Amino acid sequence: MQLKIMPKKKCLSAGRVPLILFLCQMISALEVPLDPKLLEDLVQPPTITQQSPKDYIIDPRENIVIQCEAKGKPPPSFSWTRNGTHFDIDKDPLVTMKPGSGTLIINIMSEGKAETYEGVYQCTARNERGAAISNNIVIRPSRSPLWTKEKLEPMILRNGQPLVLPCRPPIGLPPPIIFWMDNSFQRLPQSERVSQGLNGDLYFSNVLPEDTREDYICYARFNHTQTIQQKQPISVKVISVDELNDTIAANLSDTEFYGAKSSRERPPTFLTPEGNASNKEELRGNVLSLECIAEGLPTPIIYWIKEDGILPINRTFYRNFKKTLQIIHVSEADSGNYQCIAKNALGAIHHTISVTVKAAPYWIMAPQNLVLSPGEDGTLICRANGNPKPRISWLTNGVPIEIAPDDPSRKIDGDTIIFSNVQERSSAVYQCNASNEYGYLLANAFVNVLAEPPRILTSANTLYQVIANRPALLDCAFFGSPLPTIEWFKGAKGSALHEDIYVLHENGTLEIPVAQKDSTGTYTCVARNKLGMAKNEVHLEIKDPTRIIKQPEYAIVQRGSTVSFECKVKHDQTLVPTVMWLKDNGELPSDERFTFEKEQLVVADVSDDDGGTYTCVANTTLDSVSASAVLSVVDVPNPPFDLELTNQLDKSVQLSWTPGNDNNSPITKFIIEYEDAMHQAGLWHYQAEVSGTQTTAQLKLSPYVNYSFRVMAVNGIGRSLPSQASEQYLTKAAEPDTNPTAVEGLGSEPDNLVITWKPLNGFESNGPGLQYKVSWRQKDGDDEWTSVFVANVSKYIVSGTPTFVPYLIKVQALNDAGFAPEPAVVMGHSGEDLPMVAPGNVRVNVVNSTLAEVHWDPVPLKSIRGHLQGYRIYYWKAQNSSKRNRRHIEKKILTFQGSKTHGMLPGLEPFSHYTLNVRVVNGKGEGPASPDKVFNTPEGVPSAPSSLKIVNPTLDSLTLEWDPPSHPNGILTEYTLKYQPINSTHELGPLVDLKIPANKTRWTLKNLNVSTRYKFYFYAQTSAGSGSQITEEAVTTVDEGKMAMASRQVDIATQGWFIGLMCAVALLILILLIVCFIRRNKGGKYPVKEKEDAHADPEIQPMKEDDGTFGEYSDAEDHKPLKKGSRTPSDRTVKKEDSDDSLVDYGEGVNGQFNEDGSFIGQYSGKKEKEPAEGNESSEAPSPVNAMNSFV
Repeated sequence: MQLKIMPKKKCLSAGRVPLILFLCQMISALEVPLDPKLLEDLVQPPTITQQSPKDYIIDPRENIVIQCEAKGKPPPSFSWTRNGTHFDIDKDPLVTMKPGSGTLIINIMSEGKAETYEGVYQCTARNERGAAISNNIVIRPSRSPLWTKEKLEPMILRNGQPLVLPCRPPIGLPPPIIFWMDNSFQRLPQSERVSQGLNGDLYFSNVLPEDTREDYICYARFNHTQTIQQKQPISVKVISVDELNDTIAANLSDTEFYGAKSSRERPPTFLTPEGNASNKEELRGNVLSLECIAEGLPTPIIYWIKEDGILPINRTFYRNFKKTLQIIHVSEADSGNYQCIAKNALGAIHHTISVTVKAAPYWIMAPQNLVLSPGEDGTLICRANGNPKPRISWLTNGVPIEIAPDDPSRKIDGDTIIFSNVQERSSAVYQCNASNEYGYLLANAFVNVLAEPPRILTSANTLYQVIANRPALLDCAFFGSPLPTIEWFKGAKGSALHEDIYVLHENGTLEIPVAQKDSTGTYTCVARNKLGMAKNEVHLEIKDPTRIIKQPEYAIVQRGSTVSFECKVKHDQTLVPTVMWLKDNGELPSDERFTFEKEQLVVADVSDDDGGTYTCVANTTLDSVSASAVLSVVDVPNPPFDLELTNQLDKSVQLSWTPGNDNNSPITKFIIEYEDAMHQAGLWHYQAEVSGTQTTAQLKLSPYVNYSFRVMAVNGIGRSLPSQASEQYLTKAAEPDTNPTAVEGLGSEPDNLVITWKPLNGFESNGPGLQYKVSWRQKDGDDEWTSVFVANVSKYIVSGTPTFVPYLIKVQALNDAGFAPEPAVVMGHSGEDLPMVAPGNVRVNVVNSTLAEVHWDPVPLKSIRGHLQGYRIYYWKAQNSSKRNRRHIEKKILTFQGSKTHGMLPGLEPFSHYTLNVRVVNGKGEGPASPDKVFNTPEGVPSAPSSLKIVNPTLDSLTLEWDPPSHPNGILTEYTLKYQPINSTHELGPLVDLKIPANKTRWTLKNLNVSTRYKFYFYAQTSAGSGSQITEEAVTTVDEGKMAMASRQVDIATQGWFIGLMCAVALLILILLIVCFIRRNKGGKYPVKEKEDAHADPEIQPMKEDDGTFGEYSDAEDHKPLKKGSRTPSDRTVKKEDSDDSLVDYGEGVNGQFNEDGSFIGQYSGKKEKEPAEGNESSEAPSPVNAMNSFV
């Protein structure tokens, strides 16, 4: 596919038709590429490349060098004019021109004077295509004249008078820099009172005695010649009024004496400028400097404003103690009235400076070189501005265009020259001159008419390597006149491109906006014009981009720890990446703590300086990628410092401090602690805390404490070390602020009252001599308060008190400074004694077989003789003679708090005989017991039979033996036996229900199926109902005839392979049983159990006590059914384990607690038999041996 270049940038969608872009003719000039080979071949008019400045001040001690450099093809020749006439350098032996250059060298160091060569010089560079000229270069030698000699009289002034020391330096070229120094070459100090003006004079707003000196010297430094000229020293003497009166008293009348008026304060007046208004003119682009210096006493202050406007913020500066206003890069907009105001305590004056900004010519559009083809059109535009507006004039080859040879292809229209249908003879250099009264501008621009065949400047077979999905730019730099047409082809045979988008640039470059892998190949660029054709091939390769697939992540670490940043790079296999790390866009510190391991940067022992931005940079020859992460190094704050105590009052002080470094984690608060050096030296206590933004705290203090303070800062990391302790501050003694707390009155004996309290600590004592005034009296009596004073103790015992009488008590603190406030009165009681009366009318109501309710009448309060703690019930079960001989009677105790007169007795055993009594309890102990009360509990349901075993299995019968329930809880009426067969798939058959008399302990079942497994459910009954059941399984024996037939067959059990197989099966079964055992302990099931659940007869499933649902057939408690042909032990005993998880077992001295409604809040003393579903039917744990038998 071929592509042709259009003059402007366009996007072309490649279809199946070749795409061609044609370059149309442009009004603007043809650009000549800066290619050295091309420039060597093309003819070109002269161009001035370097010249001396317009105003050229030279050093008269050195040779004069006037620069003039130009380029062109063929190389130009040079000539000079001086003061408007031809300067023949061949006639002056001191003047030479550098070879291949127009630069003049005038040798005045050997002979001659610089003044001889003053004048206006202009250089002309000329070849066959035209002539270019330089600016007018004004040559002037620098001058540094001496001061004229003058006699300077000493200056004597009164204290406070204004003074101006004139400098008036000689006129030099360029103007000198002025400064004032003394004889020791030390600059004189300047201030708002003393300063140097723009004209070099030294101004004093008012003089002081310290201004007296004899060496005020003005210096002028001429930078061009590096010389400094010195003015004669000026002597200044400042005398006071008294000194002046003493000096001239003899020669003056009384009215001529200097009085206080000479140093009296006065309002400001201006020393410079004079009057109320002045004018200032400045050129655009320069620095505008406005000056106002005033005298007065006290020294005036200068202010600046702009009338009807504001001073430009970014361009305004104040110099010389605001006496000089400077505006840089001044423009016409800065014209206007500026006002300076001088002000002191006695008044103010102002001066208005009217500023006008003029402008030397400046370019709006300077003319540009034109390269045209024969027959083309073009323009030269020369536009400038200034104030006043500059005049535009044209020259051609250095000659005013009005008198230059006529050219029919050009037309002048003011600041524009229009060219049409140019020919090679139209080539020339044109000069545009823009001038007004403040200066001029001169610009050279050539018109070069060329006829050249196409040339491709891009190197042949250039290889371009580009990252995929990025733009690919294939260069085809070309030149030709007329402008050639550019065509692009891809592939050796110029195959067409499809379904791609290309961007074709005016300079011949082919752009592939999004290069893909299939963009790889050879591309051909062809340039054609009417004078010929040229072509060039370039090659394009597409590479995979470099990517950082694992970027470093933001990290916050504490000082001293280690941090790592990961940077994983993926790249094109043909490119070799280099990975480097930067810190804050600079190199990593040269420190062994920084290590680069594989794809990680590790920083060990992190310090504060390590915080910053870490950047991973992966570079290849084609691309570069980077990823950054910020490391914040944090730590606990540094301790505060510079603690200071201020506003020290009797009970408060202000503490201030300076925070330490927060170590990159903002301080959230400050904690203030204090030390009491008088009472608890070395111990620091919490005083207060303030927010992290405060650095002062008003602290409340206690009297008679020798305070020291310290401060700790807290941030998100933790708490800083404490600051250094502040200075000590001892507060004055005062009476105590508070009284002892926790005052109580309790008797330890029936005839005393023990008064206790929590004493004040040394900090709370507020002064020396701490004591306590202890006072008491009976609450219900008319006695006066009895008081005693005791030392710093915490207890006082009052003896001889009546038993359990209420007392009013108060304890007051006092010290040498006085008493604490009146204390609060608390009530106490003298000592208690045992109660004298037992509760009466005790009644028992049996609620059910395990619960009874007890009622009693309360004991009179007076007979309690103490604080009523509650009532205590002692109860016990009557034992038969055999048990009574074996152990003591177990009495159980329940205590009911407060004044309750009834309570519940839970956990009783059914069908039992109980005895109880009730006693009242106070703080001293129990009173006498009430008469014993006897009651009986009714029958309850029995526990499960103690054991169940199957004996004597036959072909069709099984015999069951059992032990009665260990807790019949009544009279047994009968036993119930339920059983059902289990087939080979573990499905349960029909359930058979059988009643057995209560006096039986053995039963034989007949007419059973041969070789069949049965499951049995067995439980006892009383008149109260059925008890808990026990379960068991058994198998009837195998038919002997069948066994004989089987014996005649091959006994595979003796085969080696079968033995190995069975060992493997046994091992797997053992592992399975272990897993099941673990799951059983966690309450889980295993598949056999689930199948049995699925086929269980609901009639024989025991009910759960908690929710009434059927219990589970537990694999952990019930034996698994055995497969047909398995062996079952003929004698199997199953014991029912007693449950030990009763609520409470009441023994002697064990107290249970009840709520107000009589519900029990202590331990419950009942025993509950678990249902079969809960897993207690059998005492045999699952045996791996039995399990193996069931599978053999």
